[in-house]
Amino acid sequence: MENRAEILCIGTEILLGNIVNTNAQVISQGLAELGIFVYRSAVVGDNAGRLQEALEIAFAHNDIVITTGGLGPTYDDLSKETVAAYFGLPLELHAPSQQALRDYFARVGRPMTENNLKQAMMPRGCIVLPNPNGTAPGVIIEGTGERAGKTAILMPGPPREMVPMFRDQVMPYLAGRSGQVLRSHILHFFGIGESDLEQQLRQEMLAMENPTLAPYAKEGEVQLRVTASAPTPQQAEALMQPVVRQLRERFGPLIYGVDVGDLQTALVQELAARNLQVATAESCTGGYVAKRITEVPGSSQVFHCGIVSYANEIKERVLGVRPETLAAHGAVSPETAREMAEGVRRVSGAQIGISLTGVAGPDGGTPEKPVGLVYLGVSSPWQSQVKELHLSRGYRTNNRESIRYLAASHALSLALQVARAQP
Repeated sequence: MENRAEILCIGTEILLGNIVNTNAQVISQGLAELGIFVYRSAVVGDNAGRLQEALEIAFAHNDIVITTGGLGPTYDDLSKETVAAYFGLPLELHAPSQQALRDYFARVGRPMTENNLKQAMMPRGCIVLPNPNGTAPGVIIEGTGERAGKTAILMPGPPREMVPMFRDQVMPYLAGRSGQVLRSHILHFFGIGESDLEQQLRQEMLAMENPTLAPYAKEGEVQLRVTASAPTPQQAEALMQPVVRQLRERFGPLIYGVDVGDLQTALVQELAARNLQVATAESCTGGYVAKRITEVPGSSQVFHCGIVSYANEIKERVLGVRPETLAAHGAVSPETAREMAEGVRRVSGAQIGISLTGVAGPDGGTPEKPVGLVYLGVSSPWQSQVKELHLSRGYRTNNRESIRYLAASHALSLALQVARAQP
């Protein structure tokens, strides 16, 4: 297989600095996993002449050119037309893409204008990459004749569309051309930062060639992708399993799951496997934990109820928090968090109660109880804990939404640990 590629990110908005070009980084990291060297990465404006010139230069040095952007329905979306012209291919209506467009607009309840059909016009003989996250399919063109051996891969520009298309369709395509299959596992970490994890794994990441390790940061957590290339899926799996096992032994509870998607999914799966139920009592997060749990399909089997108890009166009357506790320690205190967790477990009949109380900001903080101070409690018959969090420290932002999201993540993580500790 060719082992050299160029990345062309297309869009005048990138050149003007209106958006940050994260696509090139994602593609470069993925190509490195496949052993494909990135010769150059460039940005081109929405101009057919300049894109044609960039293609000529790119293909003079590489056999693979990967583009992002310019696949939309408007007049200045010219990537597909320009690349097709480079390969001497006419555009033809692709019926499955046309139907996918009609289904999309019917689903969102909007009329489909005529210019949207532009996205269903494909170069003759190309490989069409379906886009379940948007309206613009991707395209792979394999050159023939004087362009033989040249491959162009076109993907949409929005990262929420490009990233899954690249990971799920383009990388397996490139791996398959070498007679290899590509398989990955994602290890989900909570309680350790990306830089700390990278520092601890630096030697392994530098030394390992197959499988490879690649960390990805999310808000409040980190994902570590373990990827192996081999002639068969079974052989790729055999390469990855010892690495996954060693990482789980090394990092223990910091890894909350493998290929589970997110914290709430991991919690729902664990509760269902153990036939446990959970209930939430939330103050500063306003139902955020309950929202995230109930986003997971099947959560109705494990979620009993959620109580948003902002007012002290509700904490007392519904959850049974003692007035003297509130008088002596205040609503934002470990004592109140403990009684809230015990109260919601008692009221709901669930085996696990989760509580949160704190100062989400931007107002309401004091020197003794600053913005970002959150107490979370988890109560169960076999284990109960209260945890103090300072969520304005060590994070890139201390805005209200981030504090609420991170507090909910900590609560989900602690509930997962308590569920796993069930005798």
